[in-house]
Amino acid sequence: MTARPLPACSRLPMRVDLPALLAALGEVESEAWQAHFNSGYYEGDWSGVALISAADAPLPLAPGLGAPRASTWWQAQPAWQELLGQFHGAVRSARLLRLGPGARIHEHCDPDLGRPDGDLRLHVPLQSAESVEFLLDGLQVPMRPGECWFLDLSRPHRVDNPSASARIHLVLDCAPEPWLLALIEEGRVGTPALQPGRAVRAFAAFRQRVDLDAKLANHLRACADTQDFIREAVRLGETLGLRFAEAEVRAAMRQGRQAWTDQWRVH
Repeated sequence: MTARPLPACSRLPMRVDLPALLAALGEVESEAWQAHFNSGYYEGDWSGVALISAADAPLPLAPGLGAPRASTWWQAQPAWQELLGQFHGAVRSARLLRLGPGARIHEHCDPDLGRPDGDLRLHVPLQSAESVEFLLDGLQVPMRPGECWFLDLSRPHRVDNPSASARIHLVLDCAPEPWLLALIEEGRVGTPALQPGRAVRAFAAFRQRVDLDAKLANHLRACADTQDFIREAVRLGETLGLRFAEAEVRAAMRQGRQAWTDQWRVH
């Protein structure tokens, strides 16, 4: 029997004691936060604190292949113990990750999470403003504090925090054990439908404007270089009050190529 493919995301039916976790989060010392090692992936503050990491990890926040090793700083905190205890030893890494006010994580994929035997990435939002957007395949994942979500981050994803407060998640990488896979499957039923994010909606409106404005369309057609075209589209969108990023333009270009290819397929 073939295993069912993993969904893009699933909100797990499990208990999270948010007040206790926020109190424990308040005990984390400010100097404990370290900048994320993938410095080319983000703008602004993206930092973290490791609770559990691989024994051979080159940095506390970096992945590794060794046995999970717990840091000592959180061992006396019942809130962390209670939450991590619900995963029955499946946790291979656990990190608090903070995206500061006005910061963003650029679109990327984590291909190691897409392997058949790869870890399962879980997010437990602790602190997050309503305006924060986590986009997965261009759709907004409506994660709220106090929930636990599985996310297939081998797919394209990015995060934007336009708010004045930090967004902090506890991020877990877990072994793909049968009970956890069953929990992910169970959570699919109650997972809200994903909707296009602000930037995706803005780009859709921009495309409509271009379709109706021959001068605007001709201006973009004059951009012979792909990167120049993308940057000019973003700039023109800004002038029209439609804010979107290069990721939206690139996604539309990928979809356009796919549509062109599909028309030649035999159905």
